[in-house]
Amino acid sequence: MQADMSHQAMGYDRTSIMFSPDGRLLQVEYARKTVKQGTSVIGMVCKDGVLLIADKRVTDKLIVPESLEKVYEVDEHIGASATGILSDGRILIERSQVVAQQHKVTFDEPIDVLGIVKDICNLKQAYTQVGGARPFGVSILFAGVDKNGKPRLYLTDPTGIFFEFMATAIGEGDNEIKDILDKEYKESLSLEDGMKLAVRALKKVLGKDFDINRIDGAYIKTSDKKFARLNKQELSKAK
Repeated sequence: MQADMSHQAMGYDRTSIMFSPDGRLLQVEYARKTVKQGTSVIGMVCKDGVLLIADKRVTDKLIVPESLEKVYEVDEHIGASATGILSDGRILIERSQVVAQQHKVTFDEPIDVLGIVKDICNLKQAYTQVGGARPFGVSILFAGVDKNGKPRLYLTDPTGIFFEFMATAIGEGDNEIKDILDKEYKESLSLEDGMKLAVRALKKVLGKDFDINRIDGAYIKTSDKKFARLNKQELSKAK
């Protein structure tokens, strides 16, 4: 704590391009802490597809829950969900939608999930070394099915690095959710079983705040490679 205070006093956290004496980029670290305060998102690769489940955190009773979107369609075979500063996430996901369409028009074939991930991470990394700009305060899970029919799940970090996972969580309570996934996740899970596990994990983390109306979700099956949203009936069955 004292080291952080001294770093701030010296101004090492005022720009994303200045290293502190111990080799840290404090603005980037702050961006990662912002992600920890965002709403929970769970991604899971199942035997028959890939799944995204997210908490929309509806805090105002007068808000129409359906008007809040947390899981987005990037292309018909790719979905994404962000946590952290959601305005940053929206801009990056909209960019990924444009990149996917440009690839389809140029090459007459759908883009690979990894191609989208690399493009977004290149932009994120660039914003860690540009004066007068701040890093993107958002992590995004990209889920999709590649041209070989294999389900993929990637996490993109505010630093611009990415990882491929079988199952993971980002945002509020991510460590607790990961503990549940470590114990209960199996590659043999179906999409239906995966959805039940994800909803159960969110229910445990959110406690009394859990409400099925604040849950958003989607999946892509390996059989048809089509993005499909989970409706309220499907989510209610998973409670």
